[in-house]
Amino acid sequence: MDDRGYSLRIVRANEQADPSNIGVLLGRLCIKKEIPVSQVAEFLNVSRMSVYNWFCGKGAPRKQMQQKIKEILEKLGDAQGG
Repeated sequence: MDDRGYSLRIVRANEQADPSNIGVLLGRLCIKKEIPVSQVAEFLNVSRMSVYNWFCGKGAPRKQMQQKIKEILEKLGDAQGG
């Protein structure tokens, strides 16, 4: 498992990205709670590159993936709440 954390580039890109994008919200939550991209990618059965792109607002998860992400956000806490 990769324990390096998030690069400053990813954190800044996420901070500047549109928070109406559910992938950006997922990114904010994962950065805040230090959840590795590899763990998110494995759980959602997508590539790490897809997850990084979502976190940075360079795309959005497909509709069928968005429900699963909403459940993650609800279970782990609102990314905007602190």
